[in-house]
Amino acid sequence: MVSPFAFSHALCRAPAPSAVNGIRAGGGPDPDFDTLAAEHAAYVATLRELGLSVEVLPALDDYPDALFTEDVALTFPEGAILLRPGASSRAGEVAHIREALAARHPVLLEMTVGHVEGGDVLRLADRVIIGLSDRTDRAGATELAGLLERIGHRAEIAETPASVLHFKTGCSLIDAGTVLAVPAMRDCPEFAGLEVVLTPLGEEGAANILRVRDTVLIGERWLATQALLAARGVPFRAMATEHIARIDAGLSCMSLRW
Repeated sequence: MVSPFAFSHALCRAPAPSAVNGIRAGGGPDPDFDTLAAEHAAYVATLRELGLSVEVLPALDDYPDALFTEDVALTFPEGAILLRPGASSRAGEVAHIREALAARHPVLLEMTVGHVEGGDVLRLADRVIIGLSDRTDRAGATELAGLLERIGHRAEIAETPASVLHFKTGCSLIDAGTVLAVPAMRDCPEFAGLEVVLTPLGEEGAANILRVRDTVLIGERWLATQALLAARGVPFRAMATEHIARIDAGLSCMSLRW
């Protein structure tokens, strides 16, 4: 079984000043651009410290959310797939990442119908879960499942609870057999065969961790979840994410990894 964390490469995009106007579901203060840029730079540096070769694409000021590269594509050793973001303001981002992915992958496939954002796609050791949400519809999920099959990956389609923005807003992997999930996703049938560990009370925002090789990246605010990882013997790095989180983002969405 192939590890879903054995990455050697990552592709990021520098944030543009317009990122402070990125999409968000609720209210709250705007991020400070300099702080957001510092959080992003620290994230890139951490990926490099963990042994990945990281390339950073130039900022796109016309697309405030373009630093979240994971939402517009999926990347595997076998190939990459260009997605169709559900947020209309992000559709143009796909054209700006096509050339970079084509140069780095042996196969490049592209969705043609419906919508899928990468924040709704959870990669497991033996399959891929595509969560339906306000940004990912069934037509897109069905087409994506077929494209994944073409590069050797089996996919399942899941329902994302209405209270959860993206599927991976509410869950992520601690290790190949363990998923960290918010209580609303406790009974997700697609988690069959996995141990489900719930986020501590008041730390639902910690659910979007990112495991890279042997290390879990986690927001520095989530002290109880950090204690949970420590008790399980899981190495982790606490990351500053306060200003990234103000535009509904987490750790997984800031890079494409393979």
